[in-house]
Amino acid sequence: MINRAILLLLVLGISSCSFFKKEQKPHAVARVGEEYLDISELNGLVPAGTSRQDSIAIVKSFIDRWASQKLLYNAAQVNLSKDKQAEYEKLIRQYEIDLYTEAYLEEVVKRTVDTVVTKEELATYYNANKENFKTTGTLVRLKYIKLDKEHPKFGAIRSRFLSGNKKDLKALNDMSIQFKSFAFNDTTWVDMNQVYSKLPFITPDNRDKYISGGISYQYPDSTDVYIVKVARVLEKNQVSPFEYIRPTLQQLIINNRKLELIKKFQKEITDDAIKNDEYEIYK
Repeated sequence: MINRAILLLLVLGISSCSFFKKEQKPHAVARVGEEYLDISELNGLVPAGTSRQDSIAIVKSFIDRWASQKLLYNAAQVNLSKDKQAEYEKLIRQYEIDLYTEAYLEEVVKRTVDTVVTKEELATYYNANKENFKTTGTLVRLKYIKLDKEHPKFGAIRSRFLSGNKKDLKALNDMSIQFKSFAFNDTTWVDMNQVYSKLPFITPDNRDKYISGGISYQYPDSTDVYIVKVARVLEKNQVSPFEYIRPTLQQLIINNRKLELIKKFQKEITDDAIKNDEYEIYK
């Protein structure tokens, strides 16, 4: 953060600007009409390590922008019609109301809403709405290893990888530092973009050759070899698996709770106002 002394030097360095000719306040760096820009508003404007020349340019640009906005605002108040100004004042007032009420409701919700969602709640919501959760692309469950073609234990690694035995999987995990890349969890659904990223030899054009449920294969490149086993494939527009959309389900349930809480709170605050004779409708 640029300190006060440096800011003052920068301001003095651009004192030829007409904004400083009629300075009326000790900490002001610019004036437009009866409005002043205080030096404190320049704090943090210039990044540490910036040269003096660039610092001056940054500060002057900020001051010029501040001045032009003030001048345009003043001109608008003079030149816009009274009806147009009244229209904008109404919009400004409504924006202020919306800003305050939304911030207040957000605080109420944050303090009150229950964010714990049980698996039973998730499952119930999923089963009731699963037709609304269709896949937007292909999902895949697979595992793979990428290792050197000349790895001395290549045959044993391949055998353990394809076996599916938990003991073999643990052995592979224990020696995973020897692999160039790997993914062993074929119970997790991933989208095809992740597959393309991890297995770059697969492309949209040859996808069907390498991505099909139940297949396993080796793919060699210049120095390495990929060993891949595909467990399942789920095409586009199918019902999304529960585990894949579980985070989405949880957020939807919490959002619904928030909406219900807001409705309840709005009703309660209105009912209390009526009860306390603070709100009435004239007929």
